Amino acid sequence: MTKQVAEKKPRGRPSLYKSEYDEQARKLCLLGATDPELADFFGVNIDTIYEWKNVHDSFSDAIKRGKIQADSNVADRLYQRAMGYEHAEVDIRVVNQEIIKTPITKIYAPDPTAAIFWLKNRQRAKWRDKVESEITGADGADLMAGITIKLVAPNGS
Repeated sequence: MTKQVAEKKPRGRPSLYKSEYDEQARKLCLLGATDPELADFFGVNIDTIYEWKNVHDSFSDAIKRGKIQADSNVADRLYQRAMGYEHAEVDIRVVNQEIIKTPITKIYAPDPTAAIFWLKNRQRAKWRDKVESEITGADGADLMAGITIKLVAPNGS
């Protein structure tokens, strides 16, 4: 007598996931979409996006590729702004009713704000605004040692 194994039927609602979502998700991430924004675009709950990422490797990989490429592009542009850059351009003018095209090189000076932002994020220990200081006495002992601060509520309790 052979034992028959019952076929397992999937439980719950069938997945709304479609393989074409991979490329859509990648492109949305290239535009800066976050996981909650992906959920909104696909008309699902954020938990569904997390599930799709866990169950469908191609979906997870597509999102990672899109986010990595977008972040790389922004980092590259920020770096260019921080360092300064130049590019070829054509100056077009009308002189004596004639169109004159002159090739020029447009130069952008380094942007200190972009440089500071870059360094604060890439080298936090060296480029942070927060300065930590320690109060010590003449003998080097901690002046705050042994001091107790009591917080009193506005009603005096």
